[in-house]
Amino acid sequence: MSIEVLASRIASPKPLGSYSSEDVIFLLKDLSGVHLEKGTEDREEAIQAGTHYSEMLPVEYQPTREYIHLFHETLAFTARKVAFAAAVTAEQIAAKRGRNIMLASLARAGTPIGILIKRYFKTIYQYTLPHYSISIIRGKGIDENAVIYMLNQHPGFEIQFVDGWTGKGAIRKVLTDAAETILAKYGIPLNDDLAVLADPGQCSSTFGTREDFLIPSACLNSTVSGLMSRTVLRDDLIGPHDFHGAKFYKEWLSDDLSNHFIDTVSAYFQEVAGEAQLVANQLLSDSSKTEETWKGLNDIKRIQLDFGISDLNLVKPGVGETTRVLLRRVPWKILIDRWDNPNLRHILLLAADRSVPVEVYPNLTYSCCGIIKPLKGGGE
Repeated sequence: MSIEVLASRIASPKPLGSYSSEDVIFLLKDLSGVHLEKGTEDREEAIQAGTHYSEMLPVEYQPTREYIHLFHETLAFTARKVAFAAAVTAEQIAAKRGRNIMLASLARAGTPIGILIKRYFKTIYQYTLPHYSISIIRGKGIDENAVIYMLNQHPGFEIQFVDGWTGKGAIRKVLTDAAETILAKYGIPLNDDLAVLADPGQCSSTFGTREDFLIPSACLNSTVSGLMSRTVLRDDLIGPHDFHGAKFYKEWLSDDLSNHFIDTVSAYFQEVAGEAQLVANQLLSDSSKTEETWKGLNDIKRIQLDFGISDLNLVKPGVGETTRVLLRRVPWKILIDRWDNPNLRHILLLAADRSVPVEVYPNLTYSCCGIIKPLKGGGE
């Protein structure tokens, strides 16, 4: 069956989120009117009892004034660094893939990064890449309707997938499996290269840095991700020709920092472009620098043994994933590489706020690692 016929069954996307449609189009079904949130303890118990995490949403964390202040302080301190990493990533994409590509950000952490890459191409090369944000879910796969819609909208273009960072590399594996599924099911070849801003897990070959540093967009939830929830996939809500779902939190427009983050970082693109091109060329010319060693996963297995954790999914490595544990899961403890790591200020603040113990774990690849409190098994 042709792409055109498959796409004809899929409804056109409706405007969602607080970003401009010039920055990104969300290929997501609006579930704003559906009550999907569960309290942290109830959600954790449900997940570990076997309910898939994509069938419900966490209650969005409402940050304290001190935490919002820390976000602004962190953004001011790291904006150039984020811009440089986005630029290095964009330059590698340009060299590897050319210009007949469209960006598919993996909602929701990938969305602001995809926007930054799109803005970089526009600023430095005066070239506009199509950019969509689509859903991919561990244990369930990618939104095939979104992929088909994109390919039908832009004949002759290939998809470049984008995410914020890597942890254990779970989404990287889901993407590889999804590409194999789509090829077998539809005869459509996809490049499973996943471009990320930060790759501390060393499981991607297209990245801006492998340092596990604090990306400010990981500090907050929807208020720095276009006011979108994480994605939802449930049979009673999502039909066979629907996109995966999400909620648009319009009620928080007055608190939204999504575009402020993008504008602040984008302002550095002209300044960092020359240096970014040099670094990207160095990475592209020496494959040993971009080798996918999956080193971070070995760290996680060591942590599993040392702490007697049977379920790998309860160990969440890296600054971004540890932040998520503290914002929407039930943490057991936080492991850090050292107390004076400047990337950990918000982690230590959140841990203190939730009375979660923090301890140094020697020879950690990541800056930190969050361990979810084991209840009955399962995991997100």
